[in-house]
Amino acid sequence: MNLLWCRPGVGGSEEYLTRQLAGIAAIGHPVDVEVFAPRGFSARLPAVAAAFRVHEAPSDCTRRPERVMLEHTWLASRTAGFDLVHHGGGTVPRWGNARTLLTVHDVQWVDYPGYVRAVKRAYLRTVVPRSLARAAHIAVPTGFVRSSLVQHFGTPQEKISVVRHGLEPEMDAPTPGDELRRRYGLGDGPVLLFPAITHPHKNHAFVLGLLAHAGGAWSDPSLRVVFAGSAGHAEAEVRATVASLGLADRVVMPGRVPGADRNGLLAIADAMVFPSTYEGFGAPLIEAMRMGAPVIASDCASIPEVMGGAGLVLPLDEQAWAGALDEVRSRRDEMRAGGAARAANYTAELSAHDLVGAYGRVPA
Repeated sequence: MNLLWCRPGVGGSEEYLTRQLAGIAAIGHPVDVEVFAPRGFSARLPAVAAAFRVHEAPSDCTRRPERVMLEHTWLASRTAGFDLVHHGGGTVPRWGNARTLLTVHDVQWVDYPGYVRAVKRAYLRTVVPRSLARAAHIAVPTGFVRSSLVQHFGTPQEKISVVRHGLEPEMDAPTPGDELRRRYGLGDGPVLLFPAITHPHKNHAFVLGLLAHAGGAWSDPSLRVVFAGSAGHAEAEVRATVASLGLADRVVMPGRVPGADRNGLLAIADAMVFPSTYEGFGAPLIEAMRMGAPVIASDCASIPEVMGGAGLVLPLDEQAWAGALDEVRSRRDEMRAGGAARAANYTAELSAHDLVGAYGRVPA
């Protein structure tokens, strides 16, 4: 498994593959997986290193040109005799073992080119179509991404397998709610959580607009919304909007929080809000459902497919969201039960079974 692109800050796409590895270890399937990763990977992800043989590259692979060079040299030479090479980062090198499975997480850059920087967009326009053609088989997290590849690139549908996301059996024990309220200054009132990096497509501005203009439960001065995620391309814009709308006392921006804190925030939250305009999957959706938080989400991209009716999936219209907080409060027990049932379809073991099935569909 080629994970050379897995460097700190990658986020959900790294979790997708490492959770699949955890699932493979758990189901005991006779697939002998060796991991090729950046220098320092084993120390950062010791559970993976304990379960699989990890080959660390002579670089931390933080620079794309260096990583690409290593894929064509160091990786290619060491995997030439393997039965299959799984490239997890969305591209396939021009040289190396031809029996490949390629994981494509999303093609956001096609639908929303403005969300991707020009240099990266140019790189993807060149490399991704060639990689899709060169890959022996392709894995995607949702039917939405599969349809996108068929539509935009003409990839044959039979060449693509859906390999769902999955959560590990044991998630971090939630930090107690009282401690979180003290640490993050949440007061005694209701809490909403939005766990997302501040990239433009995550749409933090929509939540800020609700707080400022929607009225009703959204205008409750004791309501606190936690934007829990790393600083993205729209970080400065989000912070400026918070200030301009006078929401500094109602919006908490602690950056990316530990898993235990995230789980604790989900446990005390009235809801997890997720107004994203684009997701290839959206792992926070199943994390929230697993931890018992009702979900209010947009109806964009893969989100309705992942939610499966287990939460409020609404168009990105302020009026459509105006009564959402009252609804989740009145239906909390029902939505928690529906979310738990839905999350049971997304385990690391089921994801691993999907992946092993995709391996079996790689042509000999």
